[in-house]
Amino acid sequence: MPQQFNRSDQSVSPALPRPLSVLRADPERLLGVRAGSGTAVNSGFAGLVAIVLTTFFFYGVYLFPEGPFRSMLLERGPTQYIAVFLGLWCAVILVFKKRKLSIQRRALRHAVIPENHEFVLTTTSADQVIRAIYAIADDPQRFLVYNRILIALTSLKNLGRASDVDDILRSIGERDESTHQTSFATLGGFLWAIPVLGFIGTVLGLASAIGNFSSLLDNQTDVSGIVGSLKEVTGGLSTAFETTLLALVIALVLQLWITSQKKAEEVFLDDCQDYGLRQIVSRIKVQREQEPN
Repeated sequence: MPQQFNRSDQSVSPALPRPLSVLRADPERLLGVRAGSGTAVNSGFAGLVAIVLTTFFFYGVYLFPEGPFRSMLLERGPTQYIAVFLGLWCAVILVFKKRKLSIQRRALRHAVIPENHEFVLTTTSADQVIRAIYAIADDPQRFLVYNRILIALTSLKNLGRASDVDDILRSIGERDESTHQTSFATLGGFLWAIPVLGFIGTVLGLASAIGNFSSLLDNQTDVSGIVGSLKEVTGGLSTAFETTLLALVIALVLQLWITSQKKAEEVFLDDCQDYGLRQIVSRIKVQREQEPN
């Protein structure tokens, strides 16, 4: 379809010095990875990035001097490593989503309808709008708002019924909202799993503490020996409480971050709906069909 429209066409606004492009700005595509549509993220690739970040993170913690922070992360069992990994995985997804959202928002800054208020959108003038979209963006189907408009205008040209354009835009908008909800499914699963890992660490720590305490009572006969050996018990209690502490802190930070990102994307989808109403629906001229003789 792009080859049908020449950017040098004088009937549309001049092309941008450098047309908008998802391919040149999307972080996943820049790294040669298959990217999700819109603000969706390739979770598998984000997981690989999280593995690298987790490795560097714990290596940096290993270089820390002895202290409570180092002990909490390195000496409290495997749940600490998994919780940090899942937290970084979520963080990578959210960083990519934020970047993708900023790319999508660029499309809203440019009008696809001539500034002339006398312009009316009909089946014959739809080509002019399509040419304008291809002048603004390379591969405009990758921009959610332009993709909506292109589908609606193609339907307008094929069906010839301007009254259906609003319904088509709303239908595509509902599909985009469903995709938006699905893109947060992985984050929701990790957000549930991280506190559970903390509780698992608590159970393991309490089990270790109780087991050590029972062993002390069996092996020690004097009070001084029991008191001197309680350090083994406190290690299990530290594991019990610090695993939960770390997991809850990570979950809290992620919950706030996810809520902020989700709200930003919902606002963007609303803006796309308003853009379609202002740029397309409000300029439609409904032509009366001639009655058969």
